Amino acid sequence: MQIETLKVKLPTIRSNGSSGCTLLGFNLPSLIEKMKQSYTWANGELNAMILLNSPHKQILLTALHEGTEIKSFQSGESTSIQVIKGRLRFYIRRYSVTLNEGQMITLDEKIKYGLTGQEETVFLITISNGITNTSKN
Repeated sequence: MQIETLKVKLPTIRSNGSSGCTLLGFNLPSLIEKMKQSYTWANGELNAMILLNSPHKQILLTALHEGTEIKSFQSGESTSIQVIKGRLRFYIRRYSVTLNEGQMITLDEKIKYGLTGQEETVFLITISNGITNTSKN
């Protein structure tokens, strides 16, 4: 699996307020199109783009061909998976569920899971360690 880092200009709005919040915008249809034009995708491999990589949160846009399987993965962090296009089979222990377009699932840290694209599927994975910045200036 090759992970491509997003190298396009994205709209960024930085707050001058005390929260120090940053707002990032993503054009998902455009990014999906770029992913499908990549060498990795053309060779039948899964393709992933890192949309956000911060100390407390990572967001990956991932595309799978039909039948592509991620057999076993365990994150030490809380994880959410949201299907943007297609259908994704999600396995945890002896249970499985099919996530359709627009559906999302969350799980706590240290849970082993697997995924299979039941058709060409694009989804977001958000991994968060649960630590938030609550300091005030």
